[in-house]
Amino acid sequence: MHPKNPHNTPYNFTKLIEAHPGLSRFVFENNYNTTTINFSNPDAVLHLNKAILKNDYAVVDWEIPPHYLCPPIPGRMDYLCYLSELMEDNSLGLKKSKNKGRKGLDIGVGANCIYPILGAQFFGWQMIGADINETAVAQAKANVSMTSEILNKVEIRHQKNNADIFKGIIKDDEYFDFTVCNPPFHPSEEAATKGTLRKIKNLESTGEVRLTKEEITRNFGGQANELWVNGGEALFIKRMIKQSIGFKNQVGVFTTLVSNKENLNKLYKQLDKMKATHRTINMDIGNKRSRMLAWWFLN
Repeated sequence: MHPKNPHNTPYNFTKLIEAHPGLSRFVFENNYNTTTINFSNPDAVLHLNKAILKNDYAVVDWEIPPHYLCPPIPGRMDYLCYLSELMEDNSLGLKKSKNKGRKGLDIGVGANCIYPILGAQFFGWQMIGADINETAVAQAKANVSMTSEILNKVEIRHQKNNADIFKGIIKDDEYFDFTVCNPPFHPSEEAATKGTLRKIKNLESTGEVRLTKEEITRNFGGQANELWVNGGEALFIKRMIKQSIGFKNQVGVFTTLVSNKENLNKLYKQLDKMKATHRTINMDIGNKRSRMLAWWFLN
């Protein structure tokens, strides 16, 4: 993880349970004498997130609707740490902030609202979260409203046009230091289902996990806009790149996660075509590798 990621050390379950007693029933000692939870249990992961947000980020409470994605907080924080470091690099020629403090936009904020919450509470950023899903928008607003300090730093907006990414969200007189995005990965619902089945097979191959149909849905579920989009990750990001040029004077740096490294070359071609400066930063969380693609316009 990034050296400034506060989740670099193992979970302190004693403190986490003190912050959120509801976590206690999911904590146990495994065969290696390590205190942990069953990460295939969606309720355990939900209560772990609640405990982390309460203990580390002074969040009063946090909820997500059934079958919506429950994000791994350490990985989400890693993205923001690398982004913060990028913005502090004066050699890149990024536009100087027009805000008193950093202001960011989360494209596809989701019901969990995790990037705005972490950005506001850890970095002190002003955050806007945008989503096309009305249920996600309503829950994100509810999560913001639970903590008065966050309420003063985070605003949630509804994107009403599926074809637009920035238009209708960024106001004419508004400036953002950065954007973040965790784009849908799969190109179709069928592909998303196959991906889910692969995860289940990998879990069950250990001989330790057996999931019912209900548990599969709850643990690996997600709404269509969270999991898949026509054309998949690459086409979505290419569309984001194309639309970003219209807001090049209102955003310091555009960023997104890229799960599939095979998509990078086609994204680089699109960025070069748009005459955008870009950089890719690899991020490793355990055995999982992802990458942050950042681009900006010098003129």
